[in-house]
Amino acid sequence: MNLIPASNTPMKNRSLALQHVMLSLLIGSSAALLSACSEKPNAPTASSKPAAAPDPMEVTIKPEMRAQFELGEAQEMNITPWLEVAGRIEANEQLVTRIGASVTGRVTQVLAEVGDRVRTGQTLARISSPELTNMQLNYLRAYSTAAQAQRALERAQLLIQADVIGTAELQRRESELVVARAEMRATSDQLVQAGLPVEAIERLREQGNLHPSAAISATLTGVVIERKVSTGQVAQPGDPLFTVANLDNVWVVGALPEQFARSALAGQSVDIQVPALGDRVLSGKIVYVGDTVSVDTRSVTIRTQVDNARRDLKPQMLATMRIRGEAQTALAIPTKAVVRENDRDHVFVRKSDLVFRLTPVELGPANGDNRPVLKGLSLGAQVVAQGAFHLNNERKRAELE
Repeated sequence: MNLIPASNTPMKNRSLALQHVMLSLLIGSSAALLSACSEKPNAPTASSKPAAAPDPMEVTIKPEMRAQFELGEAQEMNITPWLEVAGRIEANEQLVTRIGASVTGRVTQVLAEVGDRVRTGQTLARISSPELTNMQLNYLRAYSTAAQAQRALERAQLLIQADVIGTAELQRRESELVVARAEMRATSDQLVQAGLPVEAIERLREQGNLHPSAAISATLTGVVIERKVSTGQVAQPGDPLFTVANLDNVWVVGALPEQFARSALAGQSVDIQVPALGDRVLSGKIVYVGDTVSVDTRSVTIRTQVDNARRDLKPQMLATMRIRGEAQTALAIPTKAVVRENDRDHVFVRKSDLVFRLTPVELGPANGDNRPVLKGLSLGAQVVAQGAFHLNNERKRAELE
């Protein structure tokens, strides 16, 4: 008898159903995961954009601070501008002398240096010269001739009294004495001009001693500002060995642009500022206005003379000359409204009752309490005239915050 095993179909069906359920769950989970990954974040709305940065040049004040600031207005005014001319200090050429040797010779000694104060007649150097020796010999010969002429005249006077000679002979000898004395004085003057002291000439006349060297002497009381001589150098007449200047009075020389040349007149007062002297303001008068224009700089030379009793003005110092120009109508603002920021002039312009903006401007030199506006403002613009400095501090504080 054949045994047939029982069928297991129901069990297989349950296993397949379970597999279908698990597969469905797995597919659903994967789809959900893919859907989540594929989702994009929502784009930001217009309301989520960052706010614009505030203007760092603007400042808004609190209402209770309004009374601290006073407003002014850019308006047209009659302005007499100051012309600022760059210049320099120079020695007064009328008080400058250049000193050299009167004879050709070799310098044996230098006694003065640049910066030394010297007086008239002071020896600056000594020079030895064959010419000086010949000049002293010429003086001795002239002195001897004059002495002989004097004795000849005295003998002639005795002879004419004895009626030995006539009047014509006496007059001839008188004339010879006059000429001899003139020649002696001329040779003596040459020795003085060569630098030989008067005492040395007297010793030469009385003792016949030749002086070995001549002095190069100062002809002006002042300061040695240049020296072009050294020991052992051969000097010739006409060589400027020393330059001496009296600095009690100096020149301030400037170059005035040709378009403003008509504003400068001889005798006109000028204010002068020298950076080396700080805020000190000097006063002077224009003593010279050039008649020609420099081709290179298109300017006219002007010169001012200034007292320098304190000797604090040194040649070649830089200076600024301020000259009043012609009166004109120009837009101007109060000087106290100007704020200096980043090496430029600025003013606070009113935008609304409590809002002000720091605005760069180009201004001319101050004229009294006002400054002419060259660029940056229009007629009627309101600016902070009182408290601009404090307002700028407030702006900086707000910018830091």
